[in-house]
Amino acid sequence: MFADRADAGKQLAERLREVLGEQSDSDKVVVVGLPRGGVPVASQVATALGVPLDLILVRKLGVPGQPEVAMGSIGERGVRVVNREIVRLAQVSPADFAEVEARERVELERRAERYAAARTPASLEGKIVVIVDDGLATGATAKAACEVAREGGASRVILAVPVAPEGWEDHFVGVADRFVSLTTPRDFFGVGHAYRDFSQTSDEEVIARLGGRGS
Repeated sequence: MFADRADAGKQLAERLREVLGEQSDSDKVVVVGLPRGGVPVASQVATALGVPLDLILVRKLGVPGQPEVAMGSIGERGVRVVNREIVRLAQVSPADFAEVEARERVELERRAERYAAARTPASLEGKIVVIVDDGLATGATAKAACEVAREGGASRVILAVPVAPEGWEDHFVGVADRFVSLTTPRDFFGVGHAYRDFSQTSDEEVIARLGGRGS
């Protein structure tokens, strides 16, 4: 169990140092966090490795009436990922899907504007992009983030999280190039169960981390 996101980030940084080896320098690697909870984790990773920190904005598209069930996700650069099987099983109409997507796009743009002043967008072209979140459950937003990194020209995409379900890598074949998780419990009850403190991350904390004022 991790004390909090900062603790998870420090531990994840040590594993990533081993994974990256001699490639872990600021000319080759960019660490990106997924707001909001992934940014405190990513901040610790970037600081420990001495590489740039940025974020990738993504939003889950939840099934109408069952928002916890992901039917897709959206991200920057116009990225749109659709889980057609879930859409079919949940009988989501094109109009309903479009309504959810439009609502989440508004939130995506709100966050982009909110973080803009503190954010210095990092170039992903030709870089090893390490995508960090505080954990992985459905993986919907992580898939969108990987696609955003590809669209940005990443030479290699590493998806790294403190906790994920057992066998999670099978769902990301062809999406990321390398997968890192510190723990993969057989009985996975949710990301929050791996933390003693899993309190919500605020916009203000994200902005502080991006501005280099986080700890």
